[in-house]
Amino acid sequence: MQSLTIFELQFFIMLQLNLKPVLLGMLGTQEIIIILIIVLLLFGGRKIPELMRGLGKGIREFNDAKSNVTKEIEEGLKEKENKPTS
Repeated sequence: MQSLTIFELQFFIMLQLNLKPVLLGMLGTQEIIIILIIVLLLFGGRKIPELMRGLGKGIREFNDAKSNVTKEIEEGLKEKENKPTS
């Protein structure tokens, strides 16, 4: 049995439902520049590094949690395979 990542599974479901991925190819260079300028105006130059640090910590925690869940699932599968059936 082939194991799929969550991203692959979501992408497969979107293809089956004929849905286009949300942000693939929708934002151009001009739109990204405008968004960055708005963020700079709203938060200022001093707040942006703090926001990015918080975003980095959040992404790191998410990836750690994702790794832990994957590891627990794999350990559960290994225990199930090693457990003798009677």
